[in-house]
Amino acid sequence: MRISKTDRGRSPSAHKWILFGGRSEIARYLFLTLLFFTSCSLEQKREVALTENGVDESAGGVPCYIVETPTATYYLEKEGGGLSSMLDKEGVDWIGFHKAPGSESKGEYRGFPNAIHRQDGSYFHALNAGTDRSTSRVEKVESDFVRIVFESGNEKWQGQWDFFPDRCVFTMTQVSEGFHYWILFEGVPGGTLDKEDFWYSSIDGNPRSIDDRNDIDLPNPEWIAFGDPHTPRMLYLFHHEDDSYPDRFYNMRDEMTVFGFGRKGIDKFLDTPQSFSIGFVESTNYADVQRIATGHHLEANAGTLD
Repeated sequence: MRISKTDRGRSPSAHKWILFGGRSEIARYLFLTLLFFTSCSLEQKREVALTENGVDESAGGVPCYIVETPTATYYLEKEGGGLSSMLDKEGVDWIGFHKAPGSESKGEYRGFPNAIHRQDGSYFHALNAGTDRSTSRVEKVESDFVRIVFESGNEKWQGQWDFFPDRCVFTMTQVSEGFHYWILFEGVPGGTLDKEDFWYSSIDGNPRSIDDRNDIDLPNPEWIAFGDPHTPRMLYLFHHEDDSYPDRFYNMRDEMTVFGFGRKGIDKFLDTPQSFSIGFVESTNYADVQRIATGHHLEANAGTLD
């Protein structure tokens, strides 16, 4: 559609549009306009955004999938199959992995889910010197959901990552027969671990010091959350299935948390496909964190996470 030069500058009442190209050009113009506004609307509604060829510079320049949501930004390391970083709304990393050999609890040990350790391989940990490589594929991308699947190099283990606007769910979908795994969070509440940090869990409503250990099975629904009094949020972990296995927590060298579903000492107990959520809750109130855990418990029982 074009406007004749002779009509420019006239008052609205006298304004005339002289159209060239006929109805087909008008239809094309209207179609492109509609397409533009539709694409803008879809972009505005996108709550889970995937970058397939990202790099986590803070982890030592590792290749990763970057998944951005309204509540968190996840860096999923591509070769090992575990989270290297997890940023809150303020850009603070609550994991702090770094691949440098010898950094131990200051870097290379950190991550989630760090699931398979010397059990028919070592998989689903951000790649460090002790991690075996996996392959991955992006299986589904929607405006509010992303699914990425990892398969171990020996083809005996498979892990599925589902990203939602409010959380990430890791599911061990294939377990190597006769072997066991655990699900670990090894990180830094609020960006660094210090003596003011604390944790809640499904045991009761009492806040516990970061120095307080746990070796018992968490009551159903199994969840734990870590906080820092200087931040308005907590990072929580939730086990979708109940079991009678121990869930261990301790402070490692005042450098990182070590929490594990299905762990006692260095023993692993999980041997079936199971799901685990990780995410932030924008509160440090016990009842709020508990409500998040309860909500996921009901969803898991209803089968909405399949």
